[in-house]
Amino acid sequence: MSLQSKVMEQMKAAMKAKDSVALQSLRAIKSALLLAQTESGSKTELSEEEEVKLVQKLVKQRKDSAAIFTEQGRADLAEPELAEVAIIEQFLPEQLTEEEVEKVVVQTIEATGASGMKDMGKVMGMVSKELSGQADGKTISTIVKKLLS
Repeated sequence: MSLQSKVMEQMKAAMKAKDSVALQSLRAIKSALLLAQTESGSKTELSEEEEVKLVQKLVKQRKDSAAIFTEQGRADLAEPELAEVAIIEQFLPEQLTEEEVEKVVVQTIEATGASGMKDMGKVMGMVSKELSGQADGKTISTIVKKLLS
């Protein structure tokens, strides 16, 4: 079942339940999917990898917005963003814990022979490719910096 059909099923359920936050989140996913499909000019569906990247982008946008609102003392605006994050994250693959990400980073560092911050880009690229969709870039970056410095 494609992401688009999963979203449509969830939208129907949200409409029946009159869940406005879920409905808004699901419409955002649907809109982003349609934009990505028309942007590429193809009538075919997006690959699973492209769908995951798109959903990750939506989650990141909302987390960043919530962080800014919280920084400015606007919890009333941050809460709906975080509620949307919880709904949108359902469409991402299972996220790895920091310990699991750290194991992969250590293996990659050993495999590449990376020794310092100058090798961070190489390590980040390999780890990001390996863990695509299972961990966000911020977490990976933090762990790579910690281990290389």
